[in-house]
Amino acid sequence: MNYRGRLAPTPTGYLHLGHARTFWIAQERARSAGGTLLYRNENLDSDRCKPEYTVAAIEDCRWIGLHWEGDVLHQSGRLDLYLKAFEQLKQSGYLFPCTCTRRDLENAVAAPHGEGGETIYPGTCREQTTPPEADCNWRFRVPDGEQVTFEDAHYGPQQFVAGRDFGDFPVWQKNGMPSYQLTVVVDDADQEITEVVRGADLLVSTARQLLLYRALELIAPSFYHCDLMLDAEGNRLAKRNQALSLRELRTNGKTPEEVRKRWI
Repeated sequence: MNYRGRLAPTPTGYLHLGHARTFWIAQERARSAGGTLLYRNENLDSDRCKPEYTVAAIEDCRWIGLHWEGDVLHQSGRLDLYLKAFEQLKQSGYLFPCTCTRRDLENAVAAPHGEGGETIYPGTCREQTTPPEADCNWRFRVPDGEQVTFEDAHYGPQQFVAGRDFGDFPVWQKNGMPSYQLTVVVDDADQEITEVVRGADLLVSTARQLLLYRALELIAPSFYHCDLMLDAEGNRLAKRNQALSLRELRTNGKTPEEVRKRWI
C-alpha cells in the first residue's frame, strides 16, 4: 500500500512549536515516501474543542508550510462509525461496564502505577458483565501479563506489559462519547493510514491501541514517535504556554522560516 500519513490536531488551544515540529516530521516522512498526507480534526470534546481553535490550527499549519490532500475530516461527524466499533467490541466480550469515578481511582490506595506514574485501573468492576442501572463507562479488559511489542521507526523495539505498564482503559464514556483510544484506531484504519507520526508521550497508548486493532480485526499502521520539545524550564510544551504558540509567534512578526529553524 502507498504511504498514507496524517496530521491530527485537537483544537483545545493554539498549536505550539512541539505540534508544528511533529507535523513537519509527518510531512517530511510522507514526502520522502512519495505518499499522501491527510488532515483530521479531532474535535469530539465539545466542552474543550472550540471552532475558533479549529480555524486557527488550519491557518497556522498552512502558515508554517504544511500541505495535505483532500478535505479536512472532522471527528464530530463520525459518531456512528465509533458506535459501530464499540458495539462490536461489546458483543465480542472485550468490554465491561465500570461505575468508578476519577476520585474512586485516585483514592484506591492499592491501585498500582505505571512507569510514568499513571494510575493503573485496580479492577474494581472487572468481573461485572451486566450494565448497572446508572450510567457507566465501558473499559477494555486487557490481557494481563501479555507483552505488547512493536517496532518504532524512531525509538526501535518497544515492549509494554498489559496489567503492569497499563491497565483496563476506557473505550466508551458515560456521556455517550468514545474515548481517544477508540477513535484514533477507527479513524486511522478507516483512512488507511500506513504510518502514525506523533509524540513520544503516546508510546504506551500505542500498546493499548494495538490491542484494539486486534480485537476489531483491523490492520495496524506503523509508528514513528518524535522526541518531545521542552521549554526553558525543561517541561514539555503545553497549549497554555502562549508564548510558544504559532499564533503568538506569527503575531510577533516571526516568519515561517525563522520558526522552523528552532527545530532543525
